[in-house]
Amino acid sequence: MGDEGAVMATNDDASECKRGAVQLGYWTDNYISYFVRHMEKRAPEINRGYYARVKGVDTFVQKFINRAGSNAQVVNFGAGFDTLYWRLKDEGVAISCYVELDFPTVTAKKCYTIKKNKPLLDRIYQQDGEVKYSSTDMHSGNFHCLGVDLRQIKQLQEKLTQADIRFDKPTLFLAECVLVYIESDWASRLLKWLSSTFSRALFINYEMCHMNDTFGNIMAANLRARGCFLSGLSYCKSLESQRGRFLDSGWTGAKAWDMVEVYHSLDPKERDRIEKIEFLDEQELLLQLFQHYCICIGYMGEEYGDFELN
Repeated sequence: MGDEGAVMATNDDASECKRGAVQLGYWTDNYISYFVRHMEKRAPEINRGYYARVKGVDTFVQKFINRAGSNAQVVNFGAGFDTLYWRLKDEGVAISCYVELDFPTVTAKKCYTIKKNKPLLDRIYQQDGEVKYSSTDMHSGNFHCLGVDLRQIKQLQEKLTQADIRFDKPTLFLAECVLVYIESDWASRLLKWLSSTFSRALFINYEMCHMNDTFGNIMAANLRARGCFLSGLSYCKSLESQRGRFLDSGWTGAKAWDMVEVYHSLDPKERDRIEKIEFLDEQELLLQLFQHYCICIGYMGEEYGDFELN
């Protein structure tokens, strides 16, 4: 994993990028500004990349929720300052249980931010319940934000039990650039534990792919220079290796698409709208970025096996 502080700093970077893109009008997020005060102007290809990432992940989140209904459980690995819970709440989506997991240092910051901002706290507060806090954890009704090291399976199981996660309910797992920072053996152990514990599950993984070419090597070197060692890089060589990781870990099936495919699967009117926000000179660079990231889904049971981009 390398320097844990450097890995945690990737949350700040991603959150700043998302806030910047939201501010420019790429998509709507009424909550990101509570978590991110600082912003730097990013290149247009970065903003388009984050747009594709957010919309691509949302595509499968919505498919899962439509299929699972109010029984749906969500477990967000390495959630950082993600705002999906609040956005779903605004859409009137009923979730049985929503759990965010990250390093305790990160969850401590998130819990503190939620506590001191009434619009955030009001959305998680349940009329008939109370909000329970510790320095790193928060429980309120169906929302739980918990500090844990994902490599510690026993501790993870205890945290999920504290959050009242039911292993027999349909469960969505989310991970955006998380598994790549975990040693391959530990990541495999995590995926095997999930596949043996949850009988009805969908895992959405956003991560690098095609990392064994020159562009990928430069990306990896830039991250190493920041102290972020891609310990799980062996699974990021191709779409096949991304799918294979789930199949080798006991999941029923897996599918993967690079972000070129994801971007072109999005509503053409929406693509046209966001492409007018900023002039993009370097089309080639955007294409290279899209070719080196992907969305992979793994599923347990057959009920999510028909999920596609469209």
